[in-house]
Amino acid sequence: MDKELLVSVCDLQKSFGEREILRGISFDIHRGDVVCVIGPSGSGKSTLIRCVNFLEHPTGGHIEYRGQNVMEAFKKLTLFRTKVGMVFQSFNLFNNMTVLENCMVGQVKVLGKNKDEAKATALKYLKHVGMDSYVNAKPHQLSGGQKQRVAIARALALEPEVLLMDEPTSALDPEMVGEVLRVIRDLAKEGLTMVIVTHEMAFARDVSNRVIFIDQGVIAEEGTPEQIFGSPKNQRTRDFLSRFQNN
Repeated sequence: MDKELLVSVCDLQKSFGEREILRGISFDIHRGDVVCVIGPSGSGKSTLIRCVNFLEHPTGGHIEYRGQNVMEAFKKLTLFRTKVGMVFQSFNLFNNMTVLENCMVGQVKVLGKNKDEAKATALKYLKHVGMDSYVNAKPHQLSGGQKQRVAIARALALEPEVLLMDEPTSALDPEMVGEVLRVIRDLAKEGLTMVIVTHEMAFARDVSNRVIFIDQGVIAEEGTPEQIFGSPKNQRTRDFLSRFQNN
């Protein structure tokens, strides 16, 4: 049985002035997919994920959600972003709000939930990521790993169909990386649809069902983890992975 198609990236192009970052990227995201996007620094990975969420607007191509062009189907992109959520490298929590308030504000302002309903949902997902005992803390009182877990809970509280993650462990000290990866692994086991830009190769190999290798703004190779990590066809993929294996 074919899995439900949620998002299609169609011939996506992005330039900043004369500099071409993405050159004709196309791929589909089906329900239950865990897609890991890997590649060298500067290859366009973060730009891609930001274009899918329209934090950056493509200069060519388009994004479809459930078969509809996002720019035509959604008058408010904030509503689309509740369907296709985002977790950032640098947490982006509101420093003047408590952990609980951070996880409530989007539900109230974007989804129109009342505060009691938003609080219940926020507590549910904070517990899910092991942060329910920190509801009254402010972000400055948390470690990097704790902040990222709150950021994940905040995104989950909007109950998106797809969750995008842009290098979710890159801003963390090494000892904090594991706690965030454990949360993401658990979400994958539960069937949450995710697209994750990551430099954690072991994580990409073990958790994803599909790996996309981006190089110089194009998809150089795409396949299962077994194909990409076991027998990559593209020489640039092989060179990239060998650098990680040799470090």
